[in-house]
Amino acid sequence: MTQPRILVTGATGKVGGAVVTQLHAAGVPVRALVRGEADFPEGVQAVRGDLGDPASLETALEGVDSVFLVWPFLSAEGASDVIDAIGKHARRLVYLSSAGVGSEEEKPGEAITMFHTELEQLIEGSGLEWTALRPTGFASNTLGWAKEVRTTGAVRAPLARLARPLIHEADIAAVAVQALTTDALLGACPLITGLELITQERQVALISEAIGRPVRFEEVTLDEAIEQMKAAGYPAELVEAVLPAQAEMLDNPEPVNDEVERITGTPARSFREWAVDHAADFR
Repeated sequence: MTQPRILVTGATGKVGGAVVTQLHAAGVPVRALVRGEADFPEGVQAVRGDLGDPASLETALEGVDSVFLVWPFLSAEGASDVIDAIGKHARRLVYLSSAGVGSEEEKPGEAITMFHTELEQLIEGSGLEWTALRPTGFASNTLGWAKEVRTTGAVRAPLARLARPLIHEADIAAVAVQALTTDALLGACPLITGLELITQERQVALISEAIGRPVRFEEVTLDEAIEQMKAAGYPAELVEAVLPAQAEMLDNPEPVNDEVERITGTPARSFREWAVDHAADFR
C-alpha cells in the first residue's frame, strides 16, 4: 500500500509547521501550502496557494490524498468553495477546530465558535472522510507576551488567576498525524487538552524559569486589555469574543483529559516543557 500524499495548510504556523515536521519525520510524503517563500526540510514540497482564492489551490491539491486544514479567517465566508476544491482531489480532511464547538458553554453569538461550528458542518456534509480536532487554548498564544518579556521583563495582562490546560502545538500535531494517517479518528471530534490547569501568573513564572531571569506578571483590568488589543490592531470582533470568554473561565475552567495520550500513546506535554522548548523566543 502506498503512503498518502498529505497537503498541510497553515504550514508556516506553529501547529501546521509541527504537522509538516512530524509527517516528514515519519516518512510520509507531505506537501506544504504557502503564500510566499518558506523553508522546509529537504523532501517537503512547498506549493503556493491561498485559501482566500480557491482557484489557486488546484496545483497544490493535485495528487493529494488527505488535507490538514487550518482556517485563517474569522468567518466561514468562502469555506464552502475551498472544501469543494479539496473534495475534487482528496478523500480525507482533518480540520483544526476549537474546544468551544459543541460544548455546553457554546454561545451562538461568539465569533470564533461560530465560524468553527460552520466549518465543521460544511465538512461533515461534504462527503469527505473527516475529523475535527477540538483543542483547548494553544500554549503558543503566550508568544504574544514575548516582546514584552524581552524588552521589559514583565507581562501586563488581565486575569492573573485564569487557569487553562494550554496544549503544546506538538501534541495537537501528533493527534493530527494519527487522524491523517490512520482510520482511528474517522468521523470523530476529539477534545484534546494540555496536561493540567495552569494560571496565567504561573505561566509567566514558568517562562521566567525557562529563560533563567526574572519576569513579573502585572495585572491590568479587562477594559484596559480590550483597549490595548484594539490599539495593537486586533479585530474588534476577536477582542470582544476572546477576553469576555476568558473571564468566564475563572469560574468555569476548561476540562482536562487524557485524550492526547489515548490517541498517540504519549502523555500531553506540560506547559513547563513548552516554555523550555520556546525559551529562545522570550530571551
